[in-house]
Amino acid sequence: MQKLGDGTVILQTYRATVGTGLFKKVAVVTDSGDIYREITGHGGEALMSLQEHLCGSDRIAEAAALFPEADVIVNVQGDEPFTPAGPLEALLNAFNAAEASALDVVTLMCPIEHEPDFTNPNVVKVVTDRNGYALLFSRAPIPFSREPGSFHTPCYRHIGIYAFRRQALLRFAALTPGPLELSEKLENLRFLEYGMKVKMIEVPGFAKGIDVPEDLKEARKRISAC
Repeated sequence: MQKLGDGTVILQTYRATVGTGLFKKVAVVTDSGDIYREITGHGGEALMSLQEHLCGSDRIAEAAALFPEADVIVNVQGDEPFTPAGPLEALLNAFNAAEASALDVVTLMCPIEHEPDFTNPNVVKVVTDRNGYALLFSRAPIPFSREPGSFHTPCYRHIGIYAFRRQALLRFAALTPGPLELSEKLENLRFLEYGMKVKMIEVPGFAKGIDVPEDLKEARKRISAC
């Protein structure tokens, strides 16, 4: 609900997502009356959660029951006011690929190019197998390089936007959070702890979200410059 331009962070995120033109329906799912009124008061669609949830995907799963016709559901986090169309389109295109029938969950990653991002716990890292499926997510720097001068492997940050098959999302919400998820406070680890495969799609980059007060300051500068 922090002010950003002529709206708030959540309102700008909603507008950006609608503005991509990629979705038949966009709705904000929230447990906050203030957020609900902010969206609906500006002509948007919002839904109030009926119960408390540990993470955003659990909340989205509750709302999925209201959209039985939806085959693929995308979860865009509410702190992504500069959400562009390109990465979201890449996410959706995965469901048109040859392996689409086997996909339950798809999410995004991009290369980490700056050392501070690699060590920053607010930047979630991911390592994958040779077929692009996630092996591990962590706030810690992964992969660790035992001899950094002699070997280098690409490092990737996870972009916290997911596309779910509806049934996979409902299954996720029915699972009890495990120790990895509770320790790192990363919902994506629930998939891996229960053996669900997460397909990673690499994109060149993604607009920075708002995780800490410094990010909000930069976002306001960006809005002012437009």
